[in-house]
Amino acid sequence: MKEGGKHSIADHHMKMAPFTAILLFWKLMFIPGIEAAADMDQHTFLYFAYGSNLLKERLQLKNPSAAVHCVARLKDYKLVFGNHQGMPSNRWHGGVATIEHSPGDEVWGVVWRMNVADLESLDRQENVKLGAYSPVEVSVSTTGQELSCRTYIMNSCVYAPPSPQYLKVIVMGAEQNGLPKEYQEKLKTIETNKYEGHLPVMEELDRALRKSEKISLTHNNHPTPGRR
Repeated sequence: MKEGGKHSIADHHMKMAPFTAILLFWKLMFIPGIEAAADMDQHTFLYFAYGSNLLKERLQLKNPSAAVHCVARLKDYKLVFGNHQGMPSNRWHGGVATIEHSPGDEVWGVVWRMNVADLESLDRQENVKLGAYSPVEVSVSTTGQELSCRTYIMNSCVYAPPSPQYLKVIVMGAEQNGLPKEYQEKLKTIETNKYEGHLPVMEELDRALRKSEKISLTHNNHPTPGRR
């Protein structure tokens, strides 16, 4: 698969003369997953998350522009866990999520709208340059429509159970975004490797979650004037 995804989203890195930028504006209008705005700095794309990036605070650690677009379903795929070429994840100490084609199955996830400025960071998180994951375009179903989104699939996956901490983040993200209850319950039954060691990434997430909760409480205690 091509490193830039089906439609070479990385085109935005090119240094362009003004007339080239105008041509790119019209080109972007027809690229699935990218929306060309009137302001050339506001290009966005749709990203379908199904693993730890279901949780807003996890995704926004390195990708601050991410905003929920909708909940969606990917048909004929299933969620599995493993490691690229069997190499353990230093970050999560266990298998991490990927998807694989499986007729009749489905994967629920969150579609995030993100600025193209965060694309490089997202690719880095998925270790695209190292060959661990490949970006692909998938068609997901949401209420009354199909959306073309960017997502990531692991290369050379060797199955391995996730750590309890990693699975907890996925379950929290599913609950946070209101994925179907049946699917949430299915996630909770996934067997883990029972790892109990220290994970620095969980400390980062705890801080981000506390900050998010504080902001939410402040907002609730100071409602917008004119609204009840």
